[in-house]
Amino acid sequence: MPTSPPRTERVEARIAPEVLEIVRRAAEIEGRSVSDFLVGAAQEAARRTIEQMQIIRLSMEEQQRFAALLLTPPELPPAMARAAKAHKKLIAPSQ
Repeated sequence: MPTSPPRTERVEARIAPEVLEIVRRAAEIEGRSVSDFLVGAAQEAARRTIEQMQIIRLSMEEQQRFAALLLTPPELPPAMARAAKAHKKLIAPSQ
């Protein structure tokens, strides 16, 4: 079994007694300490939250529309085309 890195940080939280009882019961069922159970649950919740913010999920229809727009992008509006042209002049690569 791989060893865990040493724990050096401390987090405190106040919870209602009935919530603590549920957590104790769940930790007991898994054969873990309350602290270990809470750390594991918090870590899993944190990973899910980060994943939800970093992964874009699209329906099949949305995927097809996205790919089509990448392959054949719409024409730029006139103001955007002028801005792109001005940007190229201003940020011309040095040669």
